[in-house]
Amino acid sequence: MNIKLNKNDILLIIVLLIISIICIFILNKNDKKNKVATVYYNNELIKTIDLNIDKTYEIEGYNGIVKIKVKNQKIKVLEEKSPLHLCSKSGYISKSYETIVCLPNKIVIEIEGNDLDTVVK
Repeated sequence: MNIKLNKNDILLIIVLLIISIICIFILNKNDKKNKVATVYYNNELIKTIDLNIDKTYEIEGYNGIVKIKVKNQKIKVLEEKSPLHLCSKSGYISKSYETIVCLPNKIVIEIEGNDLDTVVK
C-alpha cells in the first residue's frame, strides 16, 4: 500500500494539529478556573474551599476533628475519627460527579462544577 501526500494534504494535517492543540489548551485552562469544594456538616454548608490553593483544613465533625487536604486541585479526607476510617481511605476527588461521604462524622464534601460523565434522558 503506497500512500502519497501532496502539499495540500500536509498543510491540512498541520492545520488540524494546531487547532487540536489550541482546543486542548483552552479546555485545560477553563478547567482550572474557579474550582471549589463545598463541605457540609449535617446537611448545612459550613465551608467553601478553593481547590487552586494547596492547604490542609480542620473541620469539626460529629466524632471530632476531620482533617481535609487540598493538593493539585484535588481534595481528600486526610484524617478523621471513626471506627473503620473509611473516609480517609477513600482518596482524592477532583470531578463534580465525585463525592466524599463521611457518615460517622456527618461530613459530605462535593466539588462544584459541571463535569458531566453522561446524560441520561
